[in-house]
Amino acid sequence: MAALILSEITGNFSLLGFSYGGIIAFEMMRQAPRRITKLILLNTNHKAPSEATVASQKKYLKMVQTGDFRKITTDFTKESMLHPTHAKRLEIREKVLRMALNVGEVGFVNQVKAQLNRPDSTGDLPKINCPTLIITGREDRICPPALHQEMAELIPNAQLEIIEECGHLSTLEQPDIVSETIRKWWVSL
Repeated sequence: MAALILSEITGNFSLLGFSYGGIIAFEMMRQAPRRITKLILLNTNHKAPSEATVASQKKYLKMVQTGDFRKITTDFTKESMLHPTHAKRLEIREKVLRMALNVGEVGFVNQVKAQLNRPDSTGDLPKINCPTLIITGREDRICPPALHQEMAELIPNAQLEIIEECGHLSTLEQPDIVSETIRKWWVSL
């Protein structure tokens, strides 16, 4: 995925990676570090998958095979991805469901398999030398703030911002705050 994206972009560029996109961003940094001039990482994970993550992801892959894809999306989203306040908001849950259905079962399976095979990027973080903004939700249970704090400590001159009343889906749960955080950081460079 990283190689494909890099082959389609000419010259230098800024990169924003959200969740799985952050995992791809780490790979892009490994493959073309000099081309990326600014990096924004949102609600992502730089580590290789834990045993618990592998077990849960394999469970989801089996659920797709048994026709329970929609159940994964609705139950997983409601329980794990959203801040409790936002999990009660029907319009957010419906938006997440539409996004998941748009990705589809094949796309979901491909993303899970890619995530399960991702390398640990911890050793690569100190090599990131472009301005970097790291954003997460205070209640992100998928990629907890502690992961983001570790990234901020390892990436030279990284800035960490933690969004209150926000889970894993920061761009849906607190879009105005996330956008303003990015804008302020961008203009400060």
